[in-house]
Formats: sequence, structure tokens, C-alpha cells
Amino acid sequence: MPAPTQEEILEKLQPIFEEALDEPGLKVTLKSSAANTANWDSLTHIDIIESVERRFDVRFGLGELQDLKDVGDLVRLVIQKTK
Repeated sequence: MPAPTQEEILEKLQPIFEEALDEPGLKVTLKSSAANTANWDSLTHIDIIESVERRFDVRFGLGELQDLKDVGDLVRLVIQKTK
């Protein structure tokens, strides 16, 4: 089975971000981050990461999480973990 594309991962992340940020209809992009997205604080970030780990059946290391700057970084990390 081929690795999922960035677009496929981003599509699967949409409902996670909508729920975590309590923003139905929110559209996150690869450039979305806590700095440019309303309601994305440190507690919400933990909720997002836990939801992503459950959704994709992956685990992220602390060092990997510290390197995340935006949704694009998260998408690329999910792709790497699901190969």
C-alpha cells in the first residue's frame, strides 16, 4: 500500500482540528499553526496530538513534537510514521 499523500493526511486532520479548536467548518492548511489559528493553545495542542496519534495509530517522540512548527510539519511526520 502506498504511503498517503499530504492532501490525504490533511483531509483526515480537518475534523480533528475542527473538534479540538471547537470551530466547525475550520479549514486548516499546511501553513496553519498555533500562531495563526484562533483557540490553538498549549492544551489544545496536546488534544490535537493525542487525536492524531489515535487516528493514525502512531506515537510521536518528544523531540519530534518539539520540531513541529505548523500543520505541514505534522503532516510530514505522520507520513514518515505510517510508511
